Amino acid sequence: MMRRTTLLTGCTALALALGATACGGGGPVSAGGGDKALGGQTVTVAGVWTGSEQKNFQKVLDAFSAKTGAKTQFISTGDNVSTVVGSKIEGGNAPDVVMVPQVGVLQQFAKKGWLTPLSATTEKTVDAGYAPVWKKYGSVDGRLYGLYFKAAHKSTVWYSPDALDQAGVKPPKTYDEMLKAGRTVSDSGLAAFSVAGQDGWTLTDWFENIYLSQAGPEKYDALAAHKLKWTDASVVKALGTLGKLFKDKRLVAGGQKEALNTDFPGSVEKVFGPKPEAGMVYEGDFVAGVAHDQFGKTIGTDANFFPFPAVDGGKAPVVSGGDAAVVLKDGKNAKAGMKLLEYLATPEAAAVWAKAGGFLSPNKKLDLAQYGDDVTRATAKSLVTAGDSVRFDMSDQAPAAFGGTKGAGEWKLLQDFLRDPSDPKGTAARLESAAAKAYQG
Repeated sequence: MMRRTTLLTGCTALALALGATACGGGGPVSAGGGDKALGGQTVTVAGVWTGSEQKNFQKVLDAFSAKTGAKTQFISTGDNVSTVVGSKIEGGNAPDVVMVPQVGVLQQFAKKGWLTPLSATTEKTVDAGYAPVWKKYGSVDGRLYGLYFKAAHKSTVWYSPDALDQAGVKPPKTYDEMLKAGRTVSDSGLAAFSVAGQDGWTLTDWFENIYLSQAGPEKYDALAAHKLKWTDASVVKALGTLGKLFKDKRLVAGGQKEALNTDFPGSVEKVFGPKPEAGMVYEGDFVAGVAHDQFGKTIGTDANFFPFPAVDGGKAPVVSGGDAAVVLKDGKNAKAGMKLLEYLATPEAAAVWAKAGGFLSPNKKLDLAQYGDDVTRATAKSLVTAGDSVRFDMSDQAPAAFGGTKGAGEWKLLQDFLRDPSDPKGTAARLESAAAKAYQG
């Protein structure tokens, strides 16, 4: 599974291994001067990344090592960050730093008393370089615990320029135009959309973009905090809007049944693989990484995106996600871990991964020229200029039982809705029932 949210070139490591793997740091990448003040210390960092993402993050850790003399060790947790980190803390083997991919998990860690508030140095850098919304998502009860190092732009629809050209359609500006364009693509011989229904998280992303644009940011925030019930008329309306796409056999490659058997990498393959079955696939910036790394597509030429279009006269949505670095109190080198976060907050650290690709930074001080291609630059610019109108992935803000568990909660209920989109009101009631249970727990 993958919980990502942005508009840029991205992660190929989509099958997140559950076995922990570690790789040493201290490589040759230099990050400039530094007094090697942390020589002899090892900072342990845990996170979901594997494959190319892990390799690229290691370059950042190596730059930190070159600057400070500290060694680093990265442990890949797989998707179940809270379970893995919890068991390590209980076993007296807590990492120093954790890269947390969900706001809900960050809040859970803070409330359990596992985290150390970030240093004044880090907070000052965040205040200068980040839109306030990122500080808000990293804070619990007014204290800053999480630094958003890597972001995702989840409001991007990726397409094959050839497929749209053959159908004679241009990237649409509204949701209705998108469905109309999709039907035209379908008439030209390819299905419109490849939908990754086997991965419930992709369906939550579809819903969130529609809801943010159609219902507006205030209701989005209220629903994310469960101050608004899922039975609200705005939710039923958004489900109906999504259902328009789900139930149209001309729009979904292979129909609903095949969509439910298609995982995220498979959905990208259906558009950008050797035997295309669809012209478009909706998901975040990380689609580009798969299209490029797995299928050799040149981003901007063979694969491109348009922003998720506005719904019913609302504003075009910008839904994001990201990985926040936190410092664990029980880490053996928590002080050195705090120094790592002070480094990660700088544009210098972000530039290391930006050059490597598959990365977006919410840090507005990072020079866009550091990104390796125009499409990524455009995505990064979109994310940064959205400022405080960015909204974090709603399911990532929810308790994991509702918003982040395979075969349960929102993921399963939206899969059920994809299977049969005829009853938005009934689906809303079931979502409310699952949410009420999870938010109480």
